[in-house]
Amino acid sequence: MVSGDKIYALIDYEDPYVQPLILAALEKRLPASTYELITSISQLPSPSSRLLQWVQYESIDFDHLMDHSSTTVANAYVIRKALIRKHYLSTTIANWITKYPDSILKKHVKPSVEFEVDYAEFLDDALIEAWDLKESWARNEEKDEKDREWWILKPGMSDRGQGIRLFSSEEELTSIFEEWDPPSDDEDEEGDARSDAADDNDGIMTSQLRHFIAQPYIHPPLLLAPPNTPDSSASLRKFHIRTYVVATGALKVFVYRPMLALFAARAYVPPWAAELHSDRAEAMKSHLTNTCLQDSGDREGSVGLFWSLPDVLPSQPDVPTPKHSADWKEQVFTQLCSTTAQTFEAAARGMGIHFQPLPNAFEIFGLDFMVSVEEGRELGGVVVGG
Repeated sequence: MVSGDKIYALIDYEDPYVQPLILAALEKRLPASTYELITSISQLPSPSSRLLQWVQYESIDFDHLMDHSSTTVANAYVIRKALIRKHYLSTTIANWITKYPDSILKKHVKPSVEFEVDYAEFLDDALIEAWDLKESWARNEEKDEKDREWWILKPGMSDRGQGIRLFSSEEELTSIFEEWDPPSDDEDEEGDARSDAADDNDGIMTSQLRHFIAQPYIHPPLLLAPPNTPDSSASLRKFHIRTYVVATGALKVFVYRPMLALFAARAYVPPWAAELHSDRAEAMKSHLTNTCLQDSGDREGSVGLFWSLPDVLPSQPDVPTPKHSADWKEQVFTQLCSTTAQTFEAAARGMGIHFQPLPNAFEIFGLDFMVSVEEGRELGGVVVGG
């Protein structure tokens, strides 16, 4: 092989689980004579040599990527906040639906209320223009908890489920932020007090998160039994679908058909359940499907294959079993693909400042979807997020 045709691969993902998988994929797909592993760009025979960078985002040499766009490929786009930050994604979807009111995103993405707040005392100011929230709270005032409209709070820049809470009133939302406020400076042993407060609230402080979104909570979700669990009403849990997509160039998006079903650690309880008041940390385990939040014992059996889910849905607690056909998973997958495609289109065409796909880059994204049950008790289809 002519040396100029050889691919020099800088593979340093800094993850002991992912790194060998990348190397194994290269070995499987490329003949050994076509590429050479290097540990630094300085090892290139010349700056214009063919280069694959597959490293952590912070380690990508974007200057080299831009200066040698015809010979260099990297595993991440420079700017993609429109997709990976919740409050940016919320704006991306809202702008697209405003411009295209018949978009499928109107059905498959819950509307969001965005706000910024540093401390609980400033929450009133942060919610001045949160009309949807205030109207919902007004409707909830005379209702029992089980009849209220429930909301889910998500920090815009956190991951692994950190800071997710449920609420149905202004008082409940205020209480959440008051819990996250740091202790006052005049407390004795201030350092220990701050440490204890962080431990009690998963290390969360409002001033560190700042950006938040609130969305109508998906209730009821479709409930299924986790893998290798008896199919009984007591074992039914909330779950979400995790799918991986690869975006290449500017822009093609491919959805990976093998998908995961990630289950909550506990059987589902409605958002107004008494357990959420008496022991919220434990009760939230029935609502949070992020397996990274689960203890090792809870995580066992909480992950299954989407295509191995039952063709016939079990009876759902408290509601009629949703109408469905034996190919409901194919229907969900079709909706998922369409929603994914339009989400990326909305980011690329409507949020060019915050998503800039490059022709010589690619990126793997993990997307989460839920399956809802409509008011008419039909299978509602996929909804982005949870």
